[in-house]
Amino acid sequence: MSLLSRPGYEVPALTERVARAAFPKGSLAIRMRDALGEVFVDEEFAGLFATRGYPSTAPARLVMVSVLQFAEGLTDHQAVEAVRVRVDWKFLLGLPLEDPGFDASVLSEFRTRLTRQDGRTDRLLTLLLRHLREHRLLERGGRQRTDATHVHAAVRLLNRLELAMETMRAALETLAVAAPVWLLEHAPAAWWERYAKRADDYRLPQSETARTALAVIVGADGYQLLDAVHRPNAPAWLRELPALQVLRQVWVQQYYRDQLGHRWRDKSDLPPSATAIGSPYDTDARYGIKRGMGWRGFKGHFTEVCEPDRPHVIVHVATTAATLSDVETVGAAMPTWPPPTYCRKGNRWTPPTSA
Repeated sequence: MSLLSRPGYEVPALTERVARAAFPKGSLAIRMRDALGEVFVDEEFAGLFATRGYPSTAPARLVMVSVLQFAEGLTDHQAVEAVRVRVDWKFLLGLPLEDPGFDASVLSEFRTRLTRQDGRTDRLLTLLLRHLREHRLLERGGRQRTDATHVHAAVRLLNRLELAMETMRAALETLAVAAPVWLLEHAPAAWWERYAKRADDYRLPQSETARTALAVIVGADGYQLLDAVHRPNAPAWLRELPALQVLRQVWVQQYYRDQLGHRWRDKSDLPPSATAIGSPYDTDARYGIKRGMGWRGFKGHFTEVCEPDRPHVIVHVATTAATLSDVETVGAAMPTWPPPTYCRKGNRWTPPTSA
């Protein structure tokens, strides 16, 4: 895809007349165009596209479609349909009434381009805040508030025994692809039956005694595999495989081994949630609890301007570990125009740097 940028997207006269007549009191899209004009221009997204190829849909318009899509809670297909039939959206985007719109897949492809550009996932927010400052809708100083919400990781919520068995299974599947001959020589026959299927709680023993006994067996299997890949005659690159590194870390957290053997750690002997691995497929996901709800994943922090006489605008977004509290992120997560005081749900505090 190539970018054929244009300096701007003026609203066609017919589109404006019909939009004003259809929405005499205005709508969100119409008010956005009236107050902010053209928020984005194509040149700001030139780095996302090649200089040759089939012409892409205007990125400045795709961004505004994405903003309205989020504001109204629409799917990609619903957003594209709104571009095709809603005159207030055409007014915001500067489209003629007869414009047929575009395919829904364009939105997902554009989001992928945005997230893959040098890790600049906050690019749209930065451009929007700059535009708001130019229109004097966002100024230095004032009050802000911050809050956070849960972000679920794309993994199952595993208990400890499921975690151990699934970590072992992930390591074996990796070795089956990377070094199948070596694995056949070192894997006991019992492993194929024990780890052939994913670990599900309903298949596991119900009594605590039987679960502990199975956990000890799984631990012995893991130590046997780790010892095998660390022997001098084993290929050195085996121990560097990510799945084997995860196996080693999980075993350190869930088991204890000394000269007398190994044991399944007691709950009081487990690492804190901030460091405990909960899934072999996403080792950064942590278990967090907020307002009585627990989840495994991350935490999204949002900072918003909360002046009563100004628009309430989100000025900073940060994704952290699920165990990090809101207060811990305030000092580090503030944008480059820090206010003198911050407020959160009516409670005020001074920044940590001036406390």
